[in-house]
Amino acid sequence: MTRRSDVPILPKPLAGFGLTFAQMFKKVTTEKYPEDKRPTAPRYHGRHVLNRHPDGLEKCVGCELCAWACPADAIYVEGGWNTEEARYSPGERYGAIYQINYLRCIFCGLCIEACPTRSLTMSNDYELANDNRQNLIYTKEQLMAPLLPGMEQPPHPMRLGETEQDYYLRADAPAEVDVATQSVDAPNEDSEVRA
Repeated sequence: MTRRSDVPILPKPLAGFGLTFAQMFKKVTTEKYPEDKRPTAPRYHGRHVLNRHPDGLEKCVGCELCAWACPADAIYVEGGWNTEEARYSPGERYGAIYQINYLRCIFCGLCIEACPTRSLTMSNDYELANDNRQNLIYTKEQLMAPLLPGMEQPPHPMRLGETEQDYYLRADAPAEVDVATQSVDAPNEDSEVRA
């Protein structure tokens, strides 16, 4: 093997510096994350949300199917019994204790598919980072959807009907749309209930 002494060593470092210098004039691909937040995909699996009925009662009935479906064992649910004085959900039971451990959660969405009442959904919230491990175990109060106008903080009696069947039919009735004004009206007691 012979060494060529007539080839100068200088061009190789210059070629590297030239490549680096050329990159300075190209468009920057770095995102300015905390200042500019980009929208997530339509079916993004983010932080979980426990939903409410239109009158504010919880949809969770404490069946624990989400905990059974979770492959990472990240969900803990303990059901409680409703009474007429203290009613949290329209059924017989409600989720008295509900916790999701985001240190274990793999955001697969199997808990969402297992939920029979569509109580548990996933939001687009992805900012879950924390420097304290205890803060990554979310409780029921942190997971509950906020109360919207017209909702009442549980416990309270059912407001949309006299029986459970009537309550669920009215709660799931589609909103009536006025075609002329394109305004959405919530179903009232006089409107026809669609099954």
